[in-house]
Amino acid sequence: MTSRTLILVELRGGNDGLNTVIPYADPLYRELRGSIALPRERTLQLDERVGLHDKLEPLMDSWKAGDFAILQGVGYPYQNRSHFRSIEIWDTASASGQTLSEGWIAQAFQGTALSKGAGVDGIVVDTNSVPLTGPSLRTIVMQDAENFLRQAQAMKTTPAMADGGNPALRHLLNVRHEVNAAAAGLRDKLRDTPPPAFAYGKETGLPSQLDLTTRLVVARVPVVAIKVALGGFDTHANQTPTHERLLAVLATNLVILRKNLMAAGRWNDVLVMTYSEFGRRVRPNASGGTDHGSAAPQFVFGGGVKGGLYGAYPPLADLRDGDLKHTVDFRGVFASVARGCWGLQRDFGQRQPQRLDFLA
Repeated sequence: MTSRTLILVELRGGNDGLNTVIPYADPLYRELRGSIALPRERTLQLDERVGLHDKLEPLMDSWKAGDFAILQGVGYPYQNRSHFRSIEIWDTASASGQTLSEGWIAQAFQGTALSKGAGVDGIVVDTNSVPLTGPSLRTIVMQDAENFLRQAQAMKTTPAMADGGNPALRHLLNVRHEVNAAAAGLRDKLRDTPPPAFAYGKETGLPSQLDLTTRLVVARVPVVAIKVALGGFDTHANQTPTHERLLAVLATNLVILRKNLMAAGRWNDVLVMTYSEFGRRVRPNASGGTDHGSAAPQFVFGGGVKGGLYGAYPPLADLRDGDLKHTVDFRGVFASVARGCWGLQRDFGQRQPQRLDFLA
């Protein structure tokens, strides 16, 4: 089985994809976006049509090196504009009118034999664990390394309980024993691993989450996925300064992650992928912000990534109720990840999933 660790980066709140990957050559962009349109001189040209917001400039080294792919126009039919429902659709790879209880990564591993020795299959370093939730994966949520290490030590010293012949209690105690063993194993690996070669910022949130992610990858903890998140993308008012700050935080910290994993010889062993519950409306609102929209780009990084633009940019001249029409179904992206990361053939409910060949 192919074995890459997926580092999943949730952009929480609905990232404005139109001001992230910008169709600078289309005159409709400035006409429709008005006051929030990014000036052409602040667009980092990727080709003769589209470019990146200049706050993403740190990512250009990765673009030039060919290990950064941009998936354009990713979304799904019958877009739901509720934060809660739309992120649930993404996290469970469901259709818009379908409700599933298991996360898409857990679904991918149904019926497969994962190593039982590791004690854990996935790690969530933020609060949303849905993509890794399901009976096929053993997932641990650990938002803070030092607090986790203290809790692991406390669990180690807790005296064993007797089950009293109760099968249900016996099962719970066995599960607790497995969790304790996994926590102890992670504790030992993290304590034996040196700090990252390049320091992340001192801020809480994404920098600290990626610091822990780096330590887990460098320690060779054999997990299929690690999930982090950056919040604040629900930009209904005065969007420009907030969005620019968030893009700068994202780019700065992804670059540090890349440098650290390259320094440790682990860049070829990971796939870093961003996602968000939806993009934003094409036209700004009266408050200088944007409301919930539809399709948006995804970023993909890694030593095995074949860099470039994938999928068609949704045409601004052909909107649906003021929204971009998606050109790539996100379940096709997930199918490509399952195949390229883990060697698993999954269609996530699509009869003919669109294959995106962004992984070597």
